[in-house]
Amino acid sequence: MQSFAKTFKDAARDLAPIVGVVLFFQLIVLQQPFPEPMRILGGMIAVVLGLTLFIQGLEMSLFPLGERMGGAFVRKGSVFWLLFFAFALGFGTTVAEPALIAVSNEAARIKAEAGAIAASEASMDKWADGLRYTVAVSVGSAITLGVLRILKGWPIQYMIIGGYFVIVVLTQFAPPEIIGVAYDSGGVTTSTITVPLVTALGIGLSIVIKGRNPMVDGFGLIAFASLFPIGFVLVYGMIL
Repeated sequence: MQSFAKTFKDAARDLAPIVGVVLFFQLIVLQQPFPEPMRILGGMIAVVLGLTLFIQGLEMSLFPLGERMGGAFVRKGSVFWLLFFAFALGFGTTVAEPALIAVSNEAARIKAEAGAIAASEASMDKWADGLRYTVAVSVGSAITLGVLRILKGWPIQYMIIGGYFVIVVLTQFAPPEIIGVAYDSGGVTTSTITVPLVTALGIGLSIVIKGRNPMVDGFGLIAFASLFPIGFVLVYGMIL
């Protein structure tokens, strides 16, 4: 109970600047009262409570689970199953990512309005699903490469620099209408579902593997998960 109260207090403190900005512009700049103030207040309390429960859930289940599973695969001694698990984790969490679903559906709607695809629900769903699964495969591949990097001890900076170089080259050949969607896809993959599990996996591996430093080797999987979707979606746009 004490931990919950502390998390609730921290969540309220973190949201306070956002509330302050809204109050300032609504009351000082616009000089207008809030419509339905009690409803807005109730919504803010619900946001703080939801954020508190989300953080508590991460600390109680997802972080420990990801760390333990990563360590268990290392102790099992099977590189194949570890890499397969990394791909499946990246793919599964990305397919379920709400932000990616929203961006895919919106991009499909805009393409239909522009006449790039048929303005039917089936056609838009097919295009949105294609984009979602392309991004999911890219994140699965990214996490797999990131886990392999931890196992081998490869320096992350050269891999990231090389990846962005490839993206810059692909951008020159990709259709203009897919470039913005591709770059946004890199951001929406690293959200509420993917980040906790992937981060916990990297830290768990770096703790168990001898000679690895969690601060040096445990982090960086999210960078791969942000980088790979950009390139995959650019290629997806060029193929279509």
